[in-house]
Amino acid sequence: MGRVYMNEQEFFSQNNELATNLPYIEDTAVLAKEYDIGSKKAPNRLVCQAMEGCDGTVDGCPDVLTKRRYERFAKGGAGVIWFEATAVMKEGRANPRQLYITENNLDVFKKQVEDIKETSLKENGYEPLVIMQATHSGRYSKPNGTPAPRIAYNNPIFEKDNPISKDRIVTDEYLDRVGEALVVGSKLAEKAGFDGVDIKCCHRYLNSELLSAYNREGRYGGSLENRTRLLRESVKGAIENTSADFIVSSRLNVYDGFPYPYGFGVSKDGGTELDITEPDWLIKQLYSYGVRLLNITMGNPYFNPHVNRPYAQGAYEPPEHPLKGVARVLHGTAKLKSLNPEMAIICSAVSYLGVVAPNVVAAFIEDNKFDFAGFGRTIFAYPDFAKEIIRTGHMDKSKICLCCSKCTEIMRKPGGTPGCVIRDKEVYLPIYKDLCVR
Repeated sequence: MGRVYMNEQEFFSQNNELATNLPYIEDTAVLAKEYDIGSKKAPNRLVCQAMEGCDGTVDGCPDVLTKRRYERFAKGGAGVIWFEATAVMKEGRANPRQLYITENNLDVFKKQVEDIKETSLKENGYEPLVIMQATHSGRYSKPNGTPAPRIAYNNPIFEKDNPISKDRIVTDEYLDRVGEALVVGSKLAEKAGFDGVDIKCCHRYLNSELLSAYNREGRYGGSLENRTRLLRESVKGAIENTSADFIVSSRLNVYDGFPYPYGFGVSKDGGTELDITEPDWLIKQLYSYGVRLLNITMGNPYFNPHVNRPYAQGAYEPPEHPLKGVARVLHGTAKLKSLNPEMAIICSAVSYLGVVAPNVVAAFIEDNKFDFAGFGRTIFAYPDFAKEIIRTGHMDKSKICLCCSKCTEIMRKPGGTPGCVIRDKEVYLPIYKDLCVR
């Protein structure tokens, strides 16, 4: 089992030994540079990724822990805060406490966005861009705390000898309604003051699962045009129904890590090699609609988390060294950027790099391999990571995420509200002990 890198020497040794070819530069000043996205400006290149807290109210509003989390993120200085998965349909909630935006709670979300921006302005001298992630959880829907999946198709890789009932496969007509709800959610996000919306299409939630619906019949399956229909039409609808200043984006899975016909972005020869042909086509389509920012990710955190969040400790022994997973995500993202140079792109999967993460992502950004560095688990452990990188050029090894997967352990438990058990132990260690230690 690997462990998070605590110093540069370990990184250089493993990077060379594994031939992962990750670049490194000492000067990380590029991470403090502004970046224009349409008429809006990101004050720096550091991004708080969408990290769900599962701690909203029953009616979908931010609650005490939610507000605490975003206050910490706002103080932390990131130029972009990718606001966590927010449901647009009640039955599409991943848990009973997932955020859920409606006309009835719009004012609460508006206050949340105002608080984020005011806190950052006071603490850092600038407001971050805040992007709301609009979602339908699909096969991972648990609106009442028990599984209530709505799937695009049966998948034997996940379901094995216990297939989900075919009556849980959503109809084309239902998907039409999902698309409408995503557009409505986008309009609500703009009314609430968000700078943009992410039509979520990653990690095998409903929109993402459709990308690999090769054997599904009807308007949402089979051809590439059909499999991407929900995403494309939702994005177009969001653009057409919001102002020109509003950012419409997507956190997009470009590689699932499952063999064809159950994986998107994989070779069709039966293996699991990355094939960017279809993801590249999709990105070009989104660009033609007016999308100018994408948040790139890979894998499925429920099934093959070593792909999208390489770890030092986890639920199983990974089939590859974690640094290889980091390299796949970063080099794959860089390749897509090279094919779509006008699209602003955020990377993922850098927490495992520990203290060298700023140096690695700065090297990629300096070389125009992508434009923003997205930090996920790190922000639970080290919410002021961006401020310290901008101020000192470095991260403090006593604050970094250890990639121990304890936050995920909490999230997988019914009623769990994840956070960092190690670095934020006053709040989350008691939760971990109560739910995960028996």
